[in-house]
Amino acid sequence: MELGLKGKRAAVAAASAGLGFATAKALADEGARVVICGRDRARVEHAAVRLGHGATGLAIDVSKPEEAARFVREARAALGGLDILITNAGGPPPGTFEDTPLERYPDALALNLLSVVAMCIEAVPGMRAQRFGRVVAITSIAVRQPIPNLILSNTARAGATGFLKTLAREVAKDGVTVNSLQPGLHATARVTQLHGADLSALGATVPAGVVGAPEDFGRVAAFLCSAQARFITGAAIPVDGGAYAGLL
Repeated sequence: MELGLKGKRAAVAAASAGLGFATAKALADEGARVVICGRDRARVEHAAVRLGHGATGLAIDVSKPEEAARFVREARAALGGLDILITNAGGPPPGTFEDTPLERYPDALALNLLSVVAMCIEAVPGMRAQRFGRVVAITSIAVRQPIPNLILSNTARAGATGFLKTLAREVAKDGVTVNSLQPGLHATARVTQLHGADLSALGATVPAGVVGAPEDFGRVAAFLCSAQARFITGAAIPVDGGAYAGLL
């Protein structure tokens, strides 16, 4: 299927590895012009080379909202405009209600909520003006089904989902769609670091019987950025091999 992404200008946050990289790769392979960012200059520049297609890497840490906004500004300047924004960031430290003090919450909210808000504030007005835009946020299945021992991530990503849904309804008439993807288990470096190279036992816990490939996720994200997905907005879509068990 031709997704109509050739020549589209895309900024993909936190994309030197993992699902961010897979999403950037899917967009670049469809002909989009891509700028990515990551905290480590060498890693993000190497990732841009691996992406090919003239991709650019910027050493920017989106855990601070002002830096997240700067990423969008610099990506827009490099591309001459912006059509697609993929928001993404790592997760805050683990913890439960009992062992997570109040002072840990601001950093978590900055990382997984305020960075999303900052990037959208910087990107969406231009999209509205040009009557086209795609915002796709990479969040977590924890938004639907909170993950034990991740109270900070569960809280911040749920807030981001509420923001994105509200934004989607406000800008839909301007040709801008806003959606989020909620990944389950994928074979990223982080997952293999936690569970080992053999993920077969972990895959057996997923109804699909396997852990997802990052490329599976990236292709779904690319579709949401496509011309064909113009009538999908305000959605929060699990990409988890059926792991989420709820009806809604």
